[in-house]
Amino acid sequence: MIKKLLDEIKNHKIVYLLLCITLATGFYLRVYRIDIVLGFYFDQGRDALVIWDLWHKGELFLVGPTTGIAGIFRGPYYYFLIAPFYLLSGGNPVLPSVFLSLTTMVAVVFVYYLGTKALDRTTGLFAAIIASISFNLVIASRWLSNPTPMFLLSMVLVWGMLKVTEGKKWAWPVIAAASGLSLFNFGSAGEVYYFAALGIFFVWQWKNRPDKKNFILSIILFVLTFAPLVLFDLKHDGILRNNISKFLFTDKSFAFPTWRFVWDKLDFYYEVFTNKIFNGRYFVEKIIFYAVAASFFFYLGKLFKNKVIKILLLLFVSVCAGLVFFQGNFGNIYDYYLTGYYLIFVLLFSLPLSMLFRTWPGKLFVLYFFYLFLTNNADVLKYKLSDNCDGPNSICLVNQLKAVDWVYKDAKDRPFNVDVYVPPVIPYAYDYLFLWRGSSVYGKLPSGDLIDPLYTFYEVDPPNPDRLEAWLARQKGIGVVEETASFGGITVERRARIK
Repeated sequence: MIKKLLDEIKNHKIVYLLLCITLATGFYLRVYRIDIVLGFYFDQGRDALVIWDLWHKGELFLVGPTTGIAGIFRGPYYYFLIAPFYLLSGGNPVLPSVFLSLTTMVAVVFVYYLGTKALDRTTGLFAAIIASISFNLVIASRWLSNPTPMFLLSMVLVWGMLKVTEGKKWAWPVIAAASGLSLFNFGSAGEVYYFAALGIFFVWQWKNRPDKKNFILSIILFVLTFAPLVLFDLKHDGILRNNISKFLFTDKSFAFPTWRFVWDKLDFYYEVFTNKIFNGRYFVEKIIFYAVAASFFFYLGKLFKNKVIKILLLLFVSVCAGLVFFQGNFGNIYDYYLTGYYLIFVLLFSLPLSMLFRTWPGKLFVLYFFYLFLTNNADVLKYKLSDNCDGPNSICLVNQLKAVDWVYKDAKDRPFNVDVYVPPVIPYAYDYLFLWRGSSVYGKLPSGDLIDPLYTFYEVDPPNPDRLEAWLARQKGIGVVEETASFGGITVERRARIK
């Protein structure tokens, strides 16, 4: 196998040189200055607190992060995945974030492989370049959150489905584990439609259905992906069952849509998937995108003969059709709901580029496309990744840590009390940062007693200035400001309590 790989690289040196450069660039973009610009907010603080209690208090858990739907939780495997990296880093969230970014680059390796199987090495290389350098894919890959592993899981799912079409029955357990982890632990609304696609796939691949051993193993692995949720539900008198039932039936989260709703969903799909190619979609970018899309349909007759392309289309069409009927969560639907389809779309988009590249006029078009793609994404990548987070509205890990450290250095050996205002109301991020820095660096934690000095923290809240003003007005009645320090969009005040 190693000899085969070495021969493959030796016989296509330019392709693999470009691929190595692409992968190195993609990883660099995902970890560059991550200790500065990492977003560490409500969700990240909540997750870190749970993992801290695991390592320092031995508190086990059966559920993971909440979904966007009230009372419904994901499984705990996201916490299990990143917990070792919190331990290795001594509580620093940067290492878990780097690890998640690395998993997205492993996904890009799968993208290249699947592209070669779909058409040729050119397709794989084109898809890898887009997946590695697209601004919005880079930013999604740097997100310290449970959807990020969906980059890799989605590609493992496609790879497993491909192996089944090749007669490899051992791939059914891979499909079972990848789909179960996606739906119950890492994904969002979109991943439920994997099962619609897999139902069709099972009928299609009936001749390659699993034998008894792989069927039993598939069942076991799939059950393990949601077993902790079942135990939690039994332990808490069916709370998850009741909330899921309410979501599905009482709230009527799935219903036949109106035409207006269908058009709104189509606009949503356009926004989600076009911004994975061009961050800024100006006149020329739109023309180029439409030209590639038209080319896809022009070549579809030839492309549809390939099993990989059938799998990609099956998954992509399933979610686009299925989400039209999804009207839950108060009608809210977000870009990250489709994380498990980003790279599927990139692979589909790369197919017509590769077909066009086979002709001389097409080569010129594809070269212009990549020039436009790189220039369109480069400026915004440079702006985002070079941010010093010192703007008046900047909230990044670097200035959060500066603010927390300022409090400790200002308080010196005195016990102190902290009160925090953040836009999502619950200051999990600062709860964790004080816990981590206080335990590992300063050897003390904020007091829970109403003592002096009181340090008030607040972040800017442009959408809701009235809420911040009301909080500050309440603080005026509690303590008098003695000293103020600002760090980007964060203000810290030392106050003396009014006696």
